[in-house]
Order: sequence, then structure tokens, then C-alpha cells
Amino acid sequence: MALSKRDRRIRIKFRIRKKISGNQNVPRFTVFRSNKQIYVQLIDDVQQKTLISVSSLAKEIAEKKNTNKTEQAKLVGKLAAEKSINAGIKEVVFDRNGYLYHGRVKALADAAREAGLKL
Repeated sequence: MALSKRDRRIRIKFRIRKKISGNQNVPRFTVFRSNKQIYVQLIDDVQQKTLISVSSLAKEIAEKKNTNKTEQAKLVGKLAAEKSINAGIKEVVFDRNGYLYHGRVKALADAAREAGLKL
């Protein structure tokens, strides 16, 4: 029987997570994408703590009207990069969380790179 879209993503997610891990100096930059929102967390896997969390529900992003989901993803990536640089984090390990690297996920990563974060 064929895998559902969700099961396929979960399988890819576990394959990725076997290979990458974050720590205090180089945390894991993980992306979660729902149908309406996009979320980013910087995670220290050694201490199992979320260092920084940003989403498209943030006040700065949510108050901007008439933006499509890709533009929201760019704003989330830029805001996440600014927060991490202010916290002293300049380099991260990118975790696409099983999603294909195009569309909103790619826009978010490119915006974070342009804001000065090394992915």
C-alpha cells in the first residue's frame, strides 16, 4: 500500500534527524509548515531546549495585511535571523523537517541567509 503524504514526510524527517543535531553554539534551525502558518525554532538538542521561536503569528508579521504565504515565510526567516544574531548565534544547522526544499521553505531559508545567518 502506498504511503500517505504525511507518512512520507515523517519518514524523510526521521532520516534527516539521524544525521543532524544542534548544540548551544550551532543550534538546529527547524521549520514547521502548516496550511496557513509557518513556524521556526532554534533548538539545542543536547540540553533539549528551544532557544528562539518565531512564527507568522508574530505581531510584526501578522499585522501586515495583503501578504501571501511566501512573503510571510520571508518575513519569518528575516525575523528569526535577527533574533538569533542578537542572541549571539551566527551559524545554525538547517532542518527542513521532511518538507521539500522549495516554495515557502526555500523562501524562509534564503531570507535568513540574506539577514546574515549562516545555514
